[in-house]
Amino acid sequence: MANDKWKALFSTATDDCTTPQPVFDQLNAEFAFTLDPCASATNAKCPRFFTPAEDGLRQDWSKETVFMNPPYGRVIGLWVRKAYESAQAGAVVVCLLPARTDTRWRHDYVMRGEFRFIRGRLRFGDGKNSAPFPSAIVIFRACDVSGDGCPKAQFDAARESHPRSSLSQCDIL
Repeated sequence: MANDKWKALFSTATDDCTTPQPVFDQLNAEFAFTLDPCASATNAKCPRFFTPAEDGLRQDWSKETVFMNPPYGRVIGLWVRKAYESAQAGAVVVCLLPARTDTRWRHDYVMRGEFRFIRGRLRFGDGKNSAPFPSAIVIFRACDVSGDGCPKAQFDAARESHPRSSLSQCDIL
């Protein structure tokens, strides 16, 4: 790559993308987070957090309202799966993720949640430049027993009633 300042963002050389405070503040006002499972003592966004040594992937999130900005390296799919599975166990998990449409984790899990695209590109941490990729907010919530309150269930029901439409999941959010 011609410009070395972008190398880390296009590789797995670093996966520490500190959440921009205004993004967190806006989401926290809506959700009132209780846990940051992908943090360090210097970048934690919630009073309760898990460090890499505590391994948030091994912890129970089921009774929490979680803000998750996972490591953006090769392990991101494990974190997205954990977020989805934790929501199925009772948590609300709000994820800040790269808006990558070509990944397995997006097709396997993100498409089952609510998603909000972020206009423009975020500037992570104390970076001088914006990220070279777009970002999205993905929200996983536990569905009620019947599944009727779940955006995915609403989407599937709408798709069945209009099979030839161009309905997208965003149309119901």
